[in-house]
Amino acid sequence: MAEEKDVVELREKVARAAQLLLYRRHMQPGVKAWELKRDLGRNYAEILKVLDGELQKLGLTVKKVSEGEEGSESVRYFVTMRGHPPVSEVRTFGWRIDDMAILAVSLSYILSKRGKAPLKEVERILGEKFPRWRVEQDIDRFIRRGYLEEDDEGVLYVGWRTRAEVDQKALLGLLLGREKKGKESEGQAPK
Repeated sequence: MAEEKDVVELREKVARAAQLLLYRRHMQPGVKAWELKRDLGRNYAEILKVLDGELQKLGLTVKKVSEGEEGSESVRYFVTMRGHPPVSEVRTFGWRIDDMAILAVSLSYILSKRGKAPLKEVERILGEKFPRWRVEQDIDRFIRRGYLEEDDEGVLYVGWRTRAEVDQKALLGLLLGREKKGKESEGQAPK
């Protein structure tokens, strides 16, 4: 009888965790650790593991992202896709191909500069291929959505959402791998 009550209580807490994570209540998606602790109790991490197992069946996962501050209270949890979506599906997410290109170039440049780069430099690089109005509009959108962060001095950083949704090592690996192949083929003599 006690075990059955524990199972029912666990199911209720898993359902509550899913509600907290899936329904947007703030400007940013997800829930902070202190909110989960308040609503689910101290063992919220165990409840999130059970929820992650259930979400895995749907191709989703619970992600944990630190918001820069020290301590577990500044951690944000949210639900995202497990793995990488095929390019053909990205259109259904509301992204234009040039928006993805602007984000990829911005992130690549920022990551190549050890995680921070002046906004003016990023705009100058993007301005070589895209109209100025599109560059400014997209960078503002990426800052609002959390993919990029800007400080008071006009320096761009990788945002919390990029740390959660973008595989930064894979992005740089793809860029470096293609550059490496291009250099190798240039050095070979024509046959």
